[in-house]
Amino acid sequence: MSAVAEKHLISPHGGELVDRTGERPDGVDELEAVRLTSREVSDLDMIASGALSPLTGFMGGGDYERVVDDMRLANGLPWALPVCLAVESAPEGDQVALADEGGRLLAVLDVDEVFEYDKQREAERCFRTTDEAHPGVARLYAQHDRYLAGSVTVIDRLEPAFPELHKDPADTRALFSDRGWRRVVGFQTRNPIHRAHEYLTKCALETVDGLLIHPLVGETKSDDVPAETRVQAYDLLVERYYPQERVVVSAFPAAMRYAGPREAVWHAICRKNYGCSHFIVGRDHAGVGDYYGTYDAQLIFDEFEPHELDIEPMFFEHAFYCRVCGQMATPKTCPHPADDHVFLSGTKVRELLSEGKLPPEEFSRPEVAEILISAYRS
Repeated sequence: MSAVAEKHLISPHGGELVDRTGERPDGVDELEAVRLTSREVSDLDMIASGALSPLTGFMGGGDYERVVDDMRLANGLPWALPVCLAVESAPEGDQVALADEGGRLLAVLDVDEVFEYDKQREAERCFRTTDEAHPGVARLYAQHDRYLAGSVTVIDRLEPAFPELHKDPADTRALFSDRGWRRVVGFQTRNPIHRAHEYLTKCALETVDGLLIHPLVGETKSDDVPAETRVQAYDLLVERYYPQERVVVSAFPAAMRYAGPREAVWHAICRKNYGCSHFIVGRDHAGVGDYYGTYDAQLIFDEFEPHELDIEPMFFEHAFYCRVCGQMATPKTCPHPADDHVFLSGTKVRELLSEGKLPPEEFSRPEVAEILISAYRS
């Protein structure tokens, strides 16, 4: 992308978009190999593409401690969650190969340090709970007791789960620039888009040049709606109900951490690297169970100075259809009691879909519901 085009977009976090891809070096097959979990593979790929700029590898102790304590890297730059590689023991050499769970070599890591860490402290600070029933805490407790830190060079990127939707940060930035967009709002989702999501994304789109619908397609909980089903629903919805020239649908390759408020900040920073100037934060963003307050993911942004993150969060309350108003609304705009609102819990929606029943049209577009019903039946 030209410098002229780039100057109209928000700068990547830290100022420059990282690229950690490279050629396969001689002797890589002789290196000690460290096998990564699927989440660590996702992190590695995002480091390679610059989605986690300014990170050039897995975090060292200085960055880790500061991130856990006060959501900043060692140099003071805001950063909300650790991006670390857990290992059983320190490697013998100053370089190691990184492989996926099947043994395929993906990258070389230049070893900076190996350090021990306090799992309970990380859980308490980052997830706000030490409860093993929390999926993020359970994963943390199950991993190895040391972190391996160092810069990476990715020599073999895995085939993306959705090639037709795959766009690295450099790709989305070029696309936004080509379309003449300066103000772009990102929308994170790991769920199908129902009428409430459609309403808030269109409200946001009224104030900016373009919308990036950026569904997370990395590892999620087993009871989350599968990515394949969600992507099918997104494609249909955008084709029929959004202006094509003002919307981009692209896959976000991250794995869910279910860290609630901190993950909301982390998601915002990642979307900044993709070229978004704004980011939608709704109710219970990246939450799970009842571990977080309904709007904790919005309140956490108050812990940063105005414009310190650069990307601007856009806060929305939960939306619903009001029978009296005759339209979608939120508590900010609708004066009528809850009895007049059409709003279903996720549990109720899954119950209806599993029975082959369409949710009310005021809650979900029938075409989207049909896709979900078909998936539940299969």
